[in-house]
Amino acid sequence: MADRLIKRYAYLDKLKDYVNSDFVKVYVGIRRSGKTSLMHNIIDELKLMGINEDNIIFISFESREYAYIDNSQQLDEIIFNKTAKLEGKAYLFFDEIQQVKGWERSINTYRVSIDCDIYITGSNSKLLSGELATLLTGRYLTINVYPFSFKEFLQYKNEIEGIELTKDSINRLYDDYFNFGGMPGILSLGSEEFRKIALKDIFNSILFEDVVSRFKINNVDLLQRFSRYMISSTGEIFSSKSIKNYLKSNDIYTSQDTLLKYNEYLNQSFFISKCKCFELKGRKEMKILGKYYLTDHGFHHALIEDNMLKVTKILENIVYVELLRRGYKVNVGRNRDNSEVDFVCEKSGRYKYVQVSYRLSNEKTLNREIAPLLRIPDKYESILITTEDHDFSKDGVRHLNIIDFLCGDDL
Repeated sequence: MADRLIKRYAYLDKLKDYVNSDFVKVYVGIRRSGKTSLMHNIIDELKLMGINEDNIIFISFESREYAYIDNSQQLDEIIFNKTAKLEGKAYLFFDEIQQVKGWERSINTYRVSIDCDIYITGSNSKLLSGELATLLTGRYLTINVYPFSFKEFLQYKNEIEGIELTKDSINRLYDDYFNFGGMPGILSLGSEEFRKIALKDIFNSILFEDVVSRFKINNVDLLQRFSRYMISSTGEIFSSKSIKNYLKSNDIYTSQDTLLKYNEYLNQSFFISKCKCFELKGRKEMKILGKYYLTDHGFHHALIEDNMLKVTKILENIVYVELLRRGYKVNVGRNRDNSEVDFVCEKSGRYKYVQVSYRLSNEKTLNREIAPLLRIPDKYESILITTEDHDFSKDGVRHLNIIDFLCGDDL
């Protein structure tokens, strides 16, 4: 796989803080985001640390070798057999473990009964909402795994494809990233047609394996229509009522409760991500519904025909996910006059405010974009991100080019 061929330093650099701890390391993220390959990255690092290969046990429940395992008893038999005669600590890796019934108690049993360091992956955000969370109270770490960032995308193009990274080539590669996103498995595909097909296949696997199968959905056609609606309306305020009316205009009838459930299922599968609304003056989350963004913006280009009508929203999507990668809690900001700030970013109790615009055609457009930032009552830093190279910094608002932002370490 393409993503196994590069080291994902954003995750590996933190490994030294986690390895050999009593905490179960839980890597979660959208299907095909590179979790399996990240596990192999970690295994390679452990070997470099001098860990004996025999002490490293990797089980993928999507592989042919272990596909028969569907309950915890079968898993326990394998693990206790493999660890019975080991000298020293065992390093246990379980890939897509949610497919095994009763896996939660098994993981807790290994933690208590075996001298081991445990790593697991899953493609559902509720992986730790049930029994495992109760059993492991305070004994697990959740690490969100995202598709390739633009920096990782460039790393792949440089290390694997041998492309020299110059200003011109980076600009060209940005256009590629803007259109097709960072799902690792599509990077080696040459043509636009093949990449679109691959993204559609990933979308279908998420829909059928992580939603339809898991939640026993009967009306698959309605789910598909709803999902495409969510993709086409990325970055817009979510309203189940407006979606219901849209479907009704196409002679499709359903309840708002059903649509809200579908929305939650897509959230749990990491296909979409909710960005809640945040009152800027009181610095508190608002009860009104927020916006939704795609975990990878490439699905928009692959599945929506009028894709280029949404370039600003796609740019917002790229910025939003990058902010999440960098560890920010991200909300949509609302001033008292209802003017909107695209993103309120909080980390370690400090805030930054981000406005995103594709292009600034004139001074009037610039003033309109920064006006909501200037109305924020506190004095934390405000940033305007666009696709333009010219520095539009003004009135204390710092301007950043999108490529400079994506290639930097932070805001």
